[in-house]
Amino acid sequence: MSLIAIGMNLMLAGLLVAALMMGFRLNIRLKHLRDSHDGFARAVAELDVAAARAEQGLADLRAATDEAADALADRIEKARALTGKLDRQLQGAPQTAAHSSPRAARVAFRQEEAEVDEADVERVTHRLGALLSAAREPRVRPEPERFVRPDIAPTRQRPRFEDDLFDGPAERVAMGGARR
Repeated sequence: MSLIAIGMNLMLAGLLVAALMMGFRLNIRLKHLRDSHDGFARAVAELDVAAARAEQGLADLRAATDEAADALADRIEKARALTGKLDRQLQGAPQTAAHSSPRAARVAFRQEEAEVDEADVERVTHRLGALLSAAREPRVRPEPERFVRPDIAPTRQRPRFEDDLFDGPAERVAMGGARR
């Protein structure tokens, strides 16, 4: 064999080894890509399940809110009726104790409950609104008094480069003598 043939065979063997190494590296990268694709698919599936649970939770919350609003509206109506009745009683309306029999007293009481006046409802609504707005307003607490210590004069002059590192005298007084 000639020297040229041997050189060509060695060069071909080197190229084959390089191609095998590149193929092996490519196989590893493809394996990692498949694994990440599977992980991404799992994450999307979990996100879909979480979104479905969130939608169900929102629907449940909406239903509970509607139910609570209905119950609250019923209670408000009952409160308006009872407040109107109480207002009428306080204004000197005939009371049920003046009736001769307990049965007549119950009938009169039911009639008074049924005769809720619109003006009474408006008055009670106005009172409830005023109470609710007063309850919603934030209460202001007075600021506690802060005692400021007099500034102590420095005993020596500080170099200018220390001004950037430490608080000045005016800042110490404003912060009550404490350093940041």
